[in-house]
Amino acid sequence: MSKNTPNYNIRCCVTSCANHCAQEEYCALDCVCIGTHEAHPQMEECTDCQSFIRK
Repeated sequence: MSKNTPNYNIRCCVTSCANHCAQEEYCALDCVCIGTHEAHPQMEECTDCQSFIRK
């Protein structure tokens, strides 16, 4: 999938990610991997998009 083609199933506003669609607030990947950096996450801040790649 092109980085300019939004995947309308995955909203994303992280413009510093290389997978962010250039024109819209969506991810350009077909799917993403979501993970956590906590043993037992209790808040949304404890989850991470593990598909993130810094631009």
